[in-house]
Order: sequence, then C-alpha cells, then structure tokens
Amino acid sequence: MNSTPPIPQPVAISPHRIHPQTKPGYVHLKVADLKNQLAFYQQVLGLRLHWKDENSAGLGAGGADFVRLTQIQNGKRYRGVTGIYHFAILFPNRRELARVISRLFSMHWPNYPTDHVMTKTTYLDDPEGNNIELYCESPEDGIFVVNADGSFYARHADGRPSDGREPLDVDALLAHLTKDDRLDEPVPPEVHMGHFHMYVANLNETRRFYHELLGFDDMGVARSGFRMGMVSAGGYHHHLGYNTWQGEGAPPPPPDALGLKNISFVLPDRAAWDQLLARIEEVEMPYNQTNEGILVVDPAQNSVLFSVGG
Repeated sequence: MNSTPPIPQPVAISPHRIHPQTKPGYVHLKVADLKNQLAFYQQVLGLRLHWKDENSAGLGAGGADFVRLTQIQNGKRYRGVTGIYHFAILFPNRRELARVISRLFSMHWPNYPTDHVMTKTTYLDDPEGNNIELYCESPEDGIFVVNADGSFYARHADGRPSDGREPLDVDALLAHLTKDDRLDEPVPPEVHMGHFHMYVANLNETRRFYHELLGFDDMGVARSGFRMGMVSAGGYHHHLGYNTWQGEGAPPPPPDALGLKNISFVLPDRAAWDQLLARIEEVEMPYNQTNEGILVVDPAQNSVLFSVGG
C-alpha cells in the first residue's frame, strides 16, 4: 500500500496560465535603521550581503537577492492596513532548517516552530516587526489544501486529520544535525524565497487579479472562517497566500509606512515575460516598465514586480 499523500492540485488553471516555472524573487522592505536590519539578516539569519549603497542593500544566499532593504526617513508602522503578512524563506532540507533554528535558539532569538504537516517551519520577527517564515518541504508527512467548498484541509500520511498548525517536534528536527554542523556559517546556496503571504482588502478581487488576470493557478480560497486564499505557478502549494485578517476592506498603508515596498516574481525567459506583458496589456492593467521588469499593483495596492531570470 502506497502511503505517500497526494500532491495538492490546483482548484482552477487559467486559460492564460503564467509560465509554470515562474518563481518568487525577492521582498523589498522599507526600514528605519538599515545598519541594524543588516546585522539581523546577516548575523541572526545567516544571509550573505550581496551589495550595499548609502540607503539600500541586497541579501541572499550568494546568488540572486531574495531580501532587499531601503532605509526611509521618519517611517512609521501602521496597523489595520494591507501589505505583507510574512515572507517565507525556503531551506533545502530538514538538516538546514534544523541548523538555522539551532542558530536562533543559540542567540535566544524568539521564534515559534510549527508543523504545517506538508512543511516544517518556524516564525520570527525581524527587529522592526517584519514577520518571517523559515521552512522546508515535508510532503511525505501529509498534505494541506483548500477544498473547492472553501474549507481548509490537512491530513497526515497515516490518515490523521490536522489543523495544519501543530507544534513542531523540535527534538526530531534537531536530530538531523551532525557534530560537524556549524551554526555560524551562512545559509547554503540552495536557500531561496519560497513564498509571500499578503494582507489584502478583498478575497474575490485578489483571486481575480492573480488568477484570472495574471494567470497564476488558483490553489483554493477559504472564504469562511480562515479567510485566506492561495495561488501559485506550476501547481506548487502556494507561491502567494493572501488574507483579510487586517479587516475586510482594509486600506493601503500611507506613503511613510515602514514594511513592504514590493515583492517580485521571476519568469524563466524573455518569451514568458513577453507573454505576461501581452496579457497585462490585453486586460488593460496599468503597469510601469522599469529597468528590472514590469511593475503592477494589486487591488490592495501591493506592488508586484515581474522580471526575467538571469
């Protein structure tokens, strides 16, 4: 008997499907103290500094940036607005996740290990309150999906139901470490951005924007109770989650808000980028073409950049 759980399938695939190899790129955050934030991302998370100028910096695992920071003057934190709920950095296996969680424990940095069944994760805030998820995939342990009726479903491989938010067995995870694993080394080059989770004003408008207009796969919308939805490229469980947990109809943050500047997605080649641009123009979606790519704004006023991979 095969005990491997089924892989989540899209609820709907757009006839204008975005290229299935489209991946999350980077999150760009507006910060109050660039020096302090850089110290956190390098010393606590173990990211590598790729570049830095007077007010901005880019970090990652040695390749493309997956975190960018720009210092702004007199920035403020706002509640009850749209923006980013968290961004999620994906680690290649349980051993590397165990290493970064051990690093957090050794530095006494508050974090909250959680078992989502299909992923193992921990959550933490950076010094300015931006929430971060660190995770690895564990599909052999079970599955979580949003059903077509709007209900959230999680199940262990042995059939046990789950709410998908169980305490993580930290001892079992740390057992993947060896005596030779060093906690002070930077993250390995396989680490990259896994997904984004956004605060939005309306679930239906957001689904229409990302699924019907841009062509992401609809991975389900939990309209009752959980009030969130998920979309992805290529049928991944989610590259972008969205929720109305700041309130239905939440306004966008003012221009002086700290936090999200934009998120980005990377298309695999110029042909895929041209196809997306043609779709954006076909549906008459406003956009700006920058030296990095196509910048659009979702219905909650979250900025999204689409670029071509190198």
